[in-house]
Amino acid sequence: MQTNKIDFLKTYLSLYIDHTTVLAGMQEPDSAYVILDVRNAPAAIKKDQIKGAIAIPAKDLSQHLSALDQSKTYVVYDWTAGTTLGKVALLTLLSAGFNAFELSCALEGWKGMHLPIETL
Repeated sequence: MQTNKIDFLKTYLSLYIDHTTVLAGMQEPDSAYVILDVRNAPAAIKKDQIKGAIAIPAKDLSQHLSALDQSKTYVVYDWTAGTTLGKVALLTLLSAGFNAFELSCALEGWKGMHLPIETL
């Protein structure tokens, strides 16, 4: 039984990437990371996003896959880690063969750590 729990947790945690890794990668020339803001809300409601993120709502992501670079690693985020849009977007990307993760701290955690954001 413990082995099943451990295997499940390893799989679950492999879906996420932490802010430290993303920040370090973003600072490299020709970064491998592309951050996607997958919140399904207009800019007037969002008000801000992670600096350099590309806004593609989770509900529209499947229609934009052909415009994405398969050689990049996509990091998706939603409002909080407990919401499902990031997971829906991650499933869409992984199912289409992309290398992708969900940001472990979501936007709420990113802003809480005072990491770079930009106003919309």
